[in-house]
Amino acid sequence: MSAAVVYYTFGGSTKKEAERIGAELGAPVFRVREAKNRSLIGSFIPGGFQAMKRKTPKILPVDFDLAQYDKIYIGCPIWAACPAPAFNAILNLLPEGKEVEIFLCAGGDDPRESDAETKRLVEARGCKVTQLHSIKTGKAPSKMKE
Repeated sequence: MSAAVVYYTFGGSTKKEAERIGAELGAPVFRVREAKNRSLIGSFIPGGFQAMKRKTPKILPVDFDLAQYDKIYIGCPIWAACPAPAFNAILNLLPEGKEVEIFLCAGGDDPRESDAETKRLVEARGCKVTQLHSIKTGKAPSKMKE
């Protein structure tokens, strides 16, 4: 079964986890970037609100095609107890019929009521969620230096 890892990161923790998972699987790792760079405050205030409302931001063009993979691993940080808005943009890249494993990076380990809706959104794309889990980073969010 061929697999790919797709992720969005803000502070770098999700990038680290995506690369670790990709290395374990021997799978390619693809980063999705929002078209507009966010500041640290921009991620918390409007970003948190957009995450709760499941808004989809514009992303930069991607140079990969997920149709060639059987299983897609999707990772992103948690903002306001929901996946960061870029998660919704990643969902728009999913072809129907794929297996999806979701990994969400969080500074804390509080259970989220949003997990059921996150799973439902993936399944609404015609994909099967095989696992949704959190990775506790223990790090306070900060802007990743590019």
